[in-house]
Amino acid sequence: MNRNIFITVIIIFNVVIDQISKVLVRTNISQSPREEIELIGQKFIMTNVYNEGAFLGMGSDMNPTLHFIFLKLLPLLVLGYVVYYIIKTKNLDRLSLIAFCCIVGGGLSNVFDRFAFGKVTDFFYIDLGGVFKTGIFNIADVAVTTGMFMLIFSNFIMKKDTTNK
Repeated sequence: MNRNIFITVIIIFNVVIDQISKVLVRTNISQSPREEIELIGQKFIMTNVYNEGAFLGMGSDMNPTLHFIFLKLLPLLVLGYVVYYIIKTKNLDRLSLIAFCCIVGGGLSNVFDRFAFGKVTDFFYIDLGGVFKTGIFNIADVAVTTGMFMLIFSNFIMKKDTTNK
């Protein structure tokens, strides 16, 4: 498959999956009063929360100008640069390429929400009884986090293995 088509497909796939999940949540899960659906008891819950900020609501109380700059414009410029980087850098290994595409797809989907709705729909929550607990997140956040872990794996662990040979 053509490399640019491959990049486009992975980015669009991440955006589409996230946007479909958010439409389903906004349509089927009540926000007021806040409905909670237990997927795995109290350990994995689905709910409907609107986040007007970034990670864990940070920046939700910024004035409108700063909110636009830091939560809409700057992320869009950074994601645009990452797309430019992955298209121009032909020697990226496949895992790093997929990782960057996941990061861009997830990031674009959340930025789209900020432009379209003024807020991001979050809906997953994990609480493993004090051992591990998350904030409320969405599929785009999973894509970005997965992409980051893939990049770490690709750039540190796999490169370390190749230098030992």
